[in-house]
This record gives sequence, C-alpha cells and structure tokens, in this order.
Amino acid sequence: MAHPGKTLIVFATYNEIENLPRLVEEVTGRLPAADLLVVDDNSPDGTADWCEREAAQDPRLRLLRRAGKQGYGSAIVAGMQYAIDHGYDYVVTMDADFSHQPCYLPTIVGGMELAPPVDVMIGSRYVKDGGTKDWPLKRRVMSGAVNRLARLFLRLNVRDCSSGYRCFRVSRLAMLDLAGLLSNGYSFPEEILWRLRRAGGTFRETPITFPDRTKGETKMNLGEAVGAMRVLVNLGLRNLLGLK
Repeated sequence: MAHPGKTLIVFATYNEIENLPRLVEEVTGRLPAADLLVVDDNSPDGTADWCEREAAQDPRLRLLRRAGKQGYGSAIVAGMQYAIDHGYDYVVTMDADFSHQPCYLPTIVGGMELAPPVDVMIGSRYVKDGGTKDWPLKRRVMSGAVNRLARLFLRLNVRDCSSGYRCFRVSRLAMLDLAGLLSNGYSFPEEILWRLRRAGGTFRETPITFPDRTKGETKMNLGEAVGAMRVLVNLGLRNLLGLK
C-alpha cells in the first residue's frame, strides 16, 4: 500500500533498551523513508545513550532526551509538536515494547489517503479481525472499562478509543492547543481523539493484534487506569456543559 507524505514515527520510552534496537531495525525495514523520534524520560537503563550513538550513524533516527519521568501524554505531545515544527505530513505514535507490531505500519500509514482521506488512522484491537494476545484478566477488564467510558462520556464513534498505535495528519494536529491538554498519562489517547473530533477531525480503524510485552515491565497499573477514568469523566462533563 502506498503511503505518500513525510512521516515521523514517535516512541515514548522509559527503560526500553531490551526492545528498542530490534524495534528500530524492524520499523525502518517496514517504512524505510520514515524518520524516527525517541522521546526518552531519562531512562536509567541506557535507552537514550544507545539512541544517541545510533543517531550519529543513522540520520533517520532522532532523540529528545528529557530530564525525568514526565508522563506518557506529555512525551507524545512533545513528539507531535516536533512533527508540527519540522514540517511532517504524518506522525505515527506506537509503543516501544513490540505490543504495537511493526508489520501493521504500512497499512496504518497508507490508510490515511484511502477514500475518503481521514485525519487519524487507528490500529484497533476491537474491530473485526483485531484482538489481544496473552493479556491477563485484569488488563482486559481495565481496557474494556476505559473504552466503554470513553465512548459513553466523550461520544466517540470509535471501537478502540485507547489504542496508542495511530497515524495522525499533522496539519489537523496543528489546529489544536496541545499545551492545553489535561491528560499527562493513559487518558491521553482518548482526550486527543475528543479534541480532534471537536475540531472536525475524521477517524478510521484498521485491525491489529495486540500481544502482551515479552521484555521489560508494563507501565500501566490500576492507579493509572483510575486516573484515566477521572480525566474522562471531567471531559465528559465539559462535553455535557458545552465547555472547551
């Protein structure tokens, strides 16, 4: 599938040295013309150091090293702002632990221009032929609850509101006040869709299978899920009251 346009792929990382070298190799194999940006929150395992060495030899790889853990949402916003500032057409967000498999990249990026063109292409676990693999019951329950809450409160006509595997049209992102987002953690995927919908954005989903990570530790926990739900309720009230 063709995927015209200047593309940036963003990874928000913290302690991903076990995954990142192989991931970069596989991603560049799937989309050789794309640039890659690693936004690292001062990983003590040397993730940023590896990136810095690799970037000196591969001009497609860039590093944004941050002083400490500032949250998933703020890392993705930093990547989006980089894409806006540097004139990219598309920005792809994906996890750095192989739960977002690189084999789907050509479809996710190429699907942006299928008729009718859309502003966000979502790698979806909850459409036909999509799914999860090796997820514990607790994680399935948390994901299902967050998605149901997002559809109910935010009126999003999307099956997988919480998927972070997406391609965005940068010109549409540039219409948003990214600095004004409420979410710093795992409610960010839902909030950015909500704000894009209010700005006239259009969405499409394509099926993916989402396996549990095999290396490293997941950053998601019950506290993160509860915090995400609080933000979604806040946004839902804004929706109900017609507030920005």
